[in-house]
Amino acid sequence: MRRWFGLLPLVVLAVTWWGLSPAAARSGGHDTCLTKELDSSSVNARIRFDQHGKDYVKVSSYMTIIVPISDWELARKLTADKESKDYRTAMRCLLRGQDNSQRKDEWLYHEPFVTADATTVKVQYDCFGWIKSHAPILLGPWTIDNDHGQTWMASLHPSALQNIAWYRVEADLGGLGFIDHSGQAISSDGKTLVWRYERPEKISIEGDLPWKRSWVLAYDDSRWSSVGVATWWVCASVVIALAARHQRSAVPGAQDGGAVTADGGRADNPARALLQWALLSGAVAVILVLVLSQPHVSSRWRTLGCLVTGWTLVLVARPWSPGPTAPDGPKAQASRRRQARTVIGVATVTAALGMLVVLAPELFDLPPDLSPETTMPTALGRIGYGLMGLTTLWLWLAAMAAWAWRFASEGRLLPKAWVKTWNRAPVRCVAVVSIPLWIIAGCLHACLWWVNEHQWQRVAWLTDQRGTRSHGHYVNDYLANFSFSYLMWIFSYSWALTGVALFALLHHRFKSQRHHAGQKGEHTGLGPDQADFLLIAAVFALTVGLRGARISGTTAQWSLWLVLNIGSLFLVLAAGRRWSVLSRLGDHFYPNRLSTGKRRGELLEKAREYRGVNHQQRLLDQGRGGAVTGAELEGKLRGLRQWLVDGCEGKKPPEHLSVLGVALAWGPQAHWWSNAMRAARLAFWFGLPASAALLYLNTAGAWAATTLTYEPTAIPNVVANFVAYQVAWVGAGFVLGALWRLLPGGGSPLRAWSLTFAYAVPACLTALLIQFTDTDFVPLLLYSVLMLTVLTLTSISMDLATFRKEQQYWPSRFALLQSIYQLRGLSGQVAWLFAQMAVIVTIVTTLAKARH
Repeated sequence: MRRWFGLLPLVVLAVTWWGLSPAAARSGGHDTCLTKELDSSSVNARIRFDQHGKDYVKVSSYMTIIVPISDWELARKLTADKESKDYRTAMRCLLRGQDNSQRKDEWLYHEPFVTADATTVKVQYDCFGWIKSHAPILLGPWTIDNDHGQTWMASLHPSALQNIAWYRVEADLGGLGFIDHSGQAISSDGKTLVWRYERPEKISIEGDLPWKRSWVLAYDDSRWSSVGVATWWVCASVVIALAARHQRSAVPGAQDGGAVTADGGRADNPARALLQWALLSGAVAVILVLVLSQPHVSSRWRTLGCLVTGWTLVLVARPWSPGPTAPDGPKAQASRRRQARTVIGVATVTAALGMLVVLAPELFDLPPDLSPETTMPTALGRIGYGLMGLTTLWLWLAAMAAWAWRFASEGRLLPKAWVKTWNRAPVRCVAVVSIPLWIIAGCLHACLWWVNEHQWQRVAWLTDQRGTRSHGHYVNDYLANFSFSYLMWIFSYSWALTGVALFALLHHRFKSQRHHAGQKGEHTGLGPDQADFLLIAAVFALTVGLRGARISGTTAQWSLWLVLNIGSLFLVLAAGRRWSVLSRLGDHFYPNRLSTGKRRGELLEKAREYRGVNHQQRLLDQGRGGAVTGAELEGKLRGLRQWLVDGCEGKKPPEHLSVLGVALAWGPQAHWWSNAMRAARLAFWFGLPASAALLYLNTAGAWAATTLTYEPTAIPNVVANFVAYQVAWVGAGFVLGALWRLLPGGGSPLRAWSLTFAYAVPACLTALLIQFTDTDFVPLLLYSVLMLTVLTLTSISMDLATFRKEQQYWPSRFALLQSIYQLRGLSGQVAWLFAQMAVIVTIVTTLAKARH
């Protein structure tokens, strides 16, 4: 017994050593993946660089591993269920060894393919990544690093399988200049390198990116990328402010702060609201892009700035401002005070809820700086982050709604029933609007949660870290930045508010001019006056041009797009003053032949007679003229020509102009605004297939489909892009109709060409830049062709609407078109449309194949 008690200290020491030793040591060694047993495996690897037709260089890695089952203990687990722990452990050991890190830059083409037979297991592992910054990239077994300015080093650094000579390694540099640092490649044809039976540590290639890709990387990494966006906003704000300042002096009654309405009330001039929005949006863009988006700004200060800015935007919008039909008595003033108290109260309470999290984070188990990295996540903390994000997002959505209401109200765009309800029951109206805004904010929050969980599964798919501290910090991080991520997205689409404001101001001017002209017995002229041109050009640039700028590439050229679109449209208008049909008839033709409805009706009758005479002439040429003679028909044509000359009071119009051409140049409506609205409606319906085609191409292909489930704003962008495309077609149609009588060209499709030319000037310059930088210009080409097609169809429909009263005399609209265009003209129009359709189908098919 004494001898056994003497051995007791040794037993205690042994047990203590065993209990304190790591798990890997107790299992017989530190290598739990048994990587030494993989030394009998066979490995093939290939890396490919793809730079052509892309903004960034794409790098693809392909690796095939054949493992003998008898040599590696974990080989059988590779064939287990892919959701099982055994599969993930075996796959991680095979691909990454002891490396348990997350790879955010690595994207899988597909799940690893595993096939097995009686003796071996074969694993095919394919992935890709993008060189979008100068940060190092871990991609499959490769490490891609930038240490020498423009040069990049691609080295084979596998976490496992590093102790064997790989069977075959191939590097396809895709036209990049490169240096083989190993000096052991068995073949090189100037584009690819091949190694056989070489150890991984000896394989490294130094590649040199072309200056085109290096410039994009340097631009994205610099502050100039943010400055480019801010510059565009500031430039747009300056243009809009100039237009608003010009309008304030152009609208009757604007000098004294308001315009007198038809019912004797007084309304705020919408030019003042547009000026306020222009200055405010430019300032907000600078704050968001240049201040709050900087990485050194803490989550607390960023959220505080967003909350205060959203609350300020709501109050400055003043949706309780009196509309054009609002009376100015004590009852109306009391109603506006109730509206103001309701809006201010709801906005302040919402902001206070968000401020509670920011100013008292300890109530929600959050750190003082709200940093997601400094605390272990709790359920209460996530509630605090969610409340902070939802309230901030709701304030910004409410601000956008408040500004849209004010623009529409002061521009006389709202239905009278809506205005009466708002004046009578403001609390109910705010509640009705608030609920959908909360629903939208909640849906965006749910979308962010779903997408980021997918993202986590992608970056940590081999490590199975769900529920760990690392996963908790990841959740905290995207919840803490939830509001700011979507605020940048929301504000990027707030240009639509500017379009609403410009549209409202044009409508306000139309109403005021018509009322003013009616009181003095004056006519309103052929088209928009000089004061309206800048507004219409701004509408064109913000709706049509901005879509093209987004398709074209970097934000550095957005400001250039804006200026060029406005300048090219003014160039087209300058040509229209000389070459448009109505301008070539002189100043006297409008008051003599077009100033009243009766005179315009006479013009349409003359145009109908002209078409009938031409039809009889064709029948006479075919020997089917009946009793009518050629001299009689020529006499009628001379009479119609003389009627046209007499309207010009001595100025002889060009010989090729006819009463039919003049009628088509006037358009279907009496006022240019009515023409613009009709063309906008037509362009909306013709644009639906075009928007669907562009949206299909945006989401076609493996990469686009992948981003839908991994980018927080990808799914909302699908909806927003469809709306933005429709706004672009509507904006183009509106401008076409507004300038219908002033655009150069004798035929209506030529007017569509003229407007497309105004868009094509910056598009062609950008296409040259895209071609020079070796990126893909086909989407911009498709957008341009679709724009021309939509405008061509709109112009043909406008011609059809001009003679819509004759529809009762024809069996179909196509028959009426035959009468309007005659046989040759209609054949040319149909052939031209079919040519455009063929181009569109070819481009769509080519792009769809390239992206799949």
